[in-house]
Amino acid sequence: MSLDTLTIQAIMGAIPHRYPMLLVDRIQDLRLDEGCTGIKNVSINEPFFQGHFPGEPVMPGVLIVEAMAQTAAVLVVETLGEAFRGKLVYFMSIEGAKFRRPVVPGDRLELRVRKLQKRLMVWKFAGEAMVDGQLSAEATFTAMIRDR
Repeated sequence: MSLDTLTIQAIMGAIPHRYPMLLVDRIQDLRLDEGCTGIKNVSINEPFFQGHFPGEPVMPGVLIVEAMAQTAAVLVVETLGEAFRGKLVYFMSIEGAKFRRPVVPGDRLELRVRKLQKRLMVWKFAGEAMVDGQLSAEATFTAMIRDR
């Protein structure tokens, strides 16, 4: 594994999210202060599939955007360093969210995030969720890092 790849253990060291809300399994192509790609292996065992939708499971769009945000949060923490591990990164805004195709069990979701802007502890990102090279969702979002 290269230095630009983070395992689930490293992700859990960077952000405080845990099951069932931890939605990123791996980080790859990590470029500090620029961007990275999060990987989410979508399984039928996800708790949200019990009710969304019975007989035709679809990952909720809001959780796809949350997975993009968690990927961005790992990028922020890795960029800022050890003192920021485990801090909370809160959504401030979500703009232009579009959902292009459903994400279903068995999909490998690639969450590509790119930093657009940073001012103090406020960061703005562009995110894309891809499945098999096809755009599934996209959004621009702003987040703030802070103490618990």
